[in-house]
Amino acid sequence: MIASECEPWAKTGGLGDVVDALARSLPLVSPGLGGAAVSAPVDVFLPRYRSIRVPADGVDQLVVRVPDPMSPGGTTDVAILSFDADGYRLRLVDLPAAFDRDGFYGAAGIDHPDNAWRFGMHCRAALETLRVEGHAVDIVHAHDWPAAPAVLYRDAWYWGDYTLGRAAFVLTIHNPAYHGWTIAADVPGLGLPSGFGDGYGLDLLRTAIERADMVNTVSPGFAREVLTPEYGKGLDWALAGRGDRFVGILNGLDTAMWDPSTDAALAASYGPDDLAGKATCRKDLLVELGFDPSDDGALLGVVGRLDPQKGFDLIAGATPALVDAGARLVALGTGDPALVASLGALAAEKPDRVAVLDAFDRELARRIYAGADLFLMPSRFEPCGQSQMIAMRYGTPPIVRRTGGLADTVIDADEVPEEGTGFAFDNPTPEALLAATERAMRIRSAPGRRRWDAIVARGMAQDWSWESGRTRAYVDAYERAVSYRR
Repeated sequence: MIASECEPWAKTGGLGDVVDALARSLPLVSPGLGGAAVSAPVDVFLPRYRSIRVPADGVDQLVVRVPDPMSPGGTTDVAILSFDADGYRLRLVDLPAAFDRDGFYGAAGIDHPDNAWRFGMHCRAALETLRVEGHAVDIVHAHDWPAAPAVLYRDAWYWGDYTLGRAAFVLTIHNPAYHGWTIAADVPGLGLPSGFGDGYGLDLLRTAIERADMVNTVSPGFAREVLTPEYGKGLDWALAGRGDRFVGILNGLDTAMWDPSTDAALAASYGPDDLAGKATCRKDLLVELGFDPSDDGALLGVVGRLDPQKGFDLIAGATPALVDAGARLVALGTGDPALVASLGALAAEKPDRVAVLDAFDRELARRIYAGADLFLMPSRFEPCGQSQMIAMRYGTPPIVRRTGGLADTVIDADEVPEEGTGFAFDNPTPEALLAATERAMRIRSAPGRRRWDAIVARGMAQDWSWESGRTRAYVDAYERAVSYRR
């Protein structure tokens, strides 16, 4: 695998979670490629960002000479640091000129201007490492636009190579909103021969879509949506052109990592058979936030990137009415300054009802999943999402907009009463979010709460594990890609 993020080493969102969990689960699935088990361990190539701490022991180092269009000599020596990482082999591309800087993709909200060169060098170093080591490769799995140059390099420079020439390349699109668009002046920094791009530049993701052996996105629902102009973000026609070589594979969840019965960040452990610990977690979170723990009004939790894509403007618009209806809100995340300020103004006005925490805090996120009564996730588009899966696993029914992977994973409790696991709405408006949340609050406040308890129980019973079929679906895609390539 070639990726720009991998939990816990480097993460800004779900991409890092998927790379880590899928890499660990692949060796557990059998039969694998060619009817045999997938080779263990999977290699994951990741940039060595400034924030990554390399273990003191057990690290192998290989220096590879990588073609570098920005080097006066035409090449640059790059160190590859390899070590075991809980079920796979992490291989850090150590190139300080590219990655020893603030931010993975940029700093202070501005992209690094040489991102095409940076991630091009990451991909080229990974491929050169495989070539130098000389072991024939079946699959190179590229994730999102930062890994897209790898697909182009195979066709440009490695088509006749014993190690990589027959390798099948699978491209996974986690977020089609980011293409890795490279203007014409920066295309030479990618080190590609003439013929790639046009007079205006090069769309890395689109070009990789056209050249990969298989392409997928991270839920069946979003795979259908992304073929439309509204959701395709300019890639709809390229994806439609791949026919049945483009599929949707629903993301899984690391169910060992996300387990309220073993989560050390929580005030108390609990499970589907005994929810007493969840009540303790709720009280603990309310006290931490400075809210009244004796108030039984619904506590609404929000965790994620504060961005209009995620519908946080809808939350800001609906919050005053929700507070008037007796709810309280805790929102944790960083992102759009205007959204942070808007929610922050509500928190300043009603500090005993609204808390906005402009931070990235892993342990507090876990306490919110466990301590909230309802989880808000009103995304305008959502390729898959994992927060709604985590919320259900922690006994917190989600309220989602019916789009992409959210529609694939959350069943509305009013529309399908015997199967419901949460609440869904269609229109991306504060009013629609408010109506769905009020429906949930009415069920929660009903005498006896038997219907509410059933919704919670069904959500906690869902099997989101990679081993339940998601990993096998990737192996199927790998096998198809190999057959096409050969």
